[in-house]
Amino acid sequence: MLQHFLSAFVTLFVVIDPPGCAPIFAGLTSGAGDAQRRAMALKSTLIAALILLLFALLGEPLLKMLGISLDAFRIAGGVMLALIALEMVFERRTERRAERVHKVRERPEPIQDVSVFPMAMPMIAGPGSIASAMLLMGKSHGTIEHAIVLAALLAVLALMLVALFAAGALMRLVGESVEGVITRLLGVLLAALAAQFILDGLKGAFGL
Repeated sequence: MLQHFLSAFVTLFVVIDPPGCAPIFAGLTSGAGDAQRRAMALKSTLIAALILLLFALLGEPLLKMLGISLDAFRIAGGVMLALIALEMVFERRTERRAERVHKVRERPEPIQDVSVFPMAMPMIAGPGSIASAMLLMGKSHGTIEHAIVLAALLAVLALMLVALFAAGALMRLVGESVEGVITRLLGVLLAALAAQFILDGLKGAFGL
């Protein structure tokens, strides 16, 4: 049970990436007061949690309704996670997030509340995190293992909320250089997890 929790926790932590979202949130809310910043952090995490829980619980029935096998989704999800891992290793993901923040700031009427866009979606509940939640639930068997995955998801989202609350102080403490090293290390780990998803999908599809 502990191994299952750790596997799900590490996968979701790497994909959702609380340390990577914190500096983005700090930049987007630089002109907001402390109370407004905390409210946006709470709102964005809650909205993302609802989205991820919805797909985690109803994702597999949705796939069946669309005629998509779980093995096919494992392979597709693994490929998607591999692409995210490559972007993390080469810092393309960080650059893309920075560009997204720049576009939000350039709008004629700046968005004061960034909790829904871009924080809840696609920063926290993006394609990678949605696919990961569905894959982990599909890989689990029985109520207990499903509950473990959901507990891991909620634990990661709790860390996300803490990271957003402490975004300003966290950025001053960590710094951009250390953040870049951490991002690359997490990218390598995510690449290995993506390869495992693809292998599991191929084994299931071809009965290996």
